[in-house]
Amino acid sequence: MTRCNVLLVAPRFPAATFWNNKATCEAGGARHSAIPLGLLTVAAMLPPGWTCRLIDRNIHAVGAADLAWADLVMTGGMVVQRPDCMDVIALAQASGKPVAVGGPDVTSEPKYYAHADFVVIGEAESVIHDFIAAWESGERCGTFTAEKFKTDVTTTPVPRYDLLKRGDYLYLAVQFSRGCPFNCEFCDIIELYGRRPRVKTAAQMLAELDAIRRSGYRGHVDFVDDNFIGNKKAVKEFLPALIAWQKKHDYPFVFSTEASVNLADDEALLAMMREAGFFVVFVGIESPDGDTLTAMQKKQNTRRALADSVARIHRHGMFVIAGFIVGFDSEKAGIADGMVDCIEDANIAICMAGLLTALPNTQLTRRLERENRMFPEDWSQKKLREGGDQCLLGLNFETLRQRRDVLADYKSVIDRIYSPSAFFGRVSRAARQLDCFWPARKPVPGSKPPRRVLGLGRGDWTALYRLLRAVMRRQPLLIGHYVKALLDCRRTNPGALQAVGTMAAFYLHLGPFSRVVSREMARQIAEIDSDRWRSPATSRETGTPRADGHVRDRFVA
Repeated sequence: MTRCNVLLVAPRFPAATFWNNKATCEAGGARHSAIPLGLLTVAAMLPPGWTCRLIDRNIHAVGAADLAWADLVMTGGMVVQRPDCMDVIALAQASGKPVAVGGPDVTSEPKYYAHADFVVIGEAESVIHDFIAAWESGERCGTFTAEKFKTDVTTTPVPRYDLLKRGDYLYLAVQFSRGCPFNCEFCDIIELYGRRPRVKTAAQMLAELDAIRRSGYRGHVDFVDDNFIGNKKAVKEFLPALIAWQKKHDYPFVFSTEASVNLADDEALLAMMREAGFFVVFVGIESPDGDTLTAMQKKQNTRRALADSVARIHRHGMFVIAGFIVGFDSEKAGIADGMVDCIEDANIAICMAGLLTALPNTQLTRRLERENRMFPEDWSQKKLREGGDQCLLGLNFETLRQRRDVLADYKSVIDRIYSPSAFFGRVSRAARQLDCFWPARKPVPGSKPPRRVLGLGRGDWTALYRLLRAVMRRQPLLIGHYVKALLDCRRTNPGALQAVGTMAAFYLHLGPFSRVVSREMARQIAEIDSDRWRSPATSRETGTPRADGHVRDRFVA
């Protein structure tokens, strides 16, 4: 077996995105939020004789010495990382190094990566051995395509966490399952990973957590599953093992994840997640309008009162981050008021409110293409190169409502939910609902009990100091909002203080980011008002671009 030096390069996220929260990371003593789990997993699949190094371009630059060391560069990521991924490919090839590229964006639109030396389409586990065999036989280019939804994730090895610089990241990550059982029209997860969630074994998951614990890390670990409870039976079989592991090791971690809102229906599941140490869950609510939820094929959200569901999750010690989307065909005038009322009534402090984006290979995109409403690819590629995510670059199609009205509604939502008083008001109300789980930690033999001041330990005070220091550096005029929320929590529900600190830290990023989004929406609205906007969509009748911003009734599916 030949030796090979592999340089794994994680592409940068654009600065102006919901998730690129550098300011929040500063408050947590980190440089970036999430680890490149996909690249770490691929590294674990490579032969033991191959040497791997990781460079995350969100933290470090790729230098000439790094490329000189490498025999092979591996990269890949999500669609918002595409521009930098292209830069990584160009940088490596300019140095005479072959590049292997894979990941969700490559799988969705491999045509944009055809110039890479090796292209891996689909889940790597199924084709990695073919790739390795080709490399060791001397081949220096090729395409490897995995059969969709067939990868056995029980064969996935423990990711190479040893490649990380532990202090660089706000939290570490693991993956339990791939896929989601639901059929949301706009979602690309079911196109990438299927609707039958495939899960790892409990032994696998505990081995991954053991690897992280042995590295010395303690703190936040994210389950990156797109729907952690997609296979409820498997989750309920796994959680007792996770609880036992946490107790055995004196609860080294707290967890976050993403789940569908029907999580709130299952008290037993909520209780197990609380006891396992979950403290936050991302939920896709999307819209408060029942007709819109039905039209997008998200009927599971219509069968329950959303505010009650969120409150039930809060009462089990997990605060909710929620996703909302503006721009669906079935939306009515007043959607902004309804969305803001939903967010306020449910006390959801952190909301990823974005514009609807027709992602490649989704049911939504296929329908819009049939209706001649999709904007051409060069429009989308130009916008992508400008940087941003669905908050800035959405609506890549002709809307049924006046485009101006959609943008105005979205701007109204962003302006209202991210005013300081509204945001911190929701933080305080959510804190009163939270019943956070604090395990009784085992005393270290022969040691004194840890000193607590005002009920807080040393780590709590360190976190609060970092938060307030970051606030004074970045948002000094808002220090009163932060202190008021913390004091209110200390008075009414001190057990939720860490959760409040976490929610408040997000505003270091979300406050400025919301203003960036609001200014961009104002710019786009002004462009329409001045008659400078010309829709790139094509009329079914004439085959020419529409200029009036309207859509004929025949475009409705």
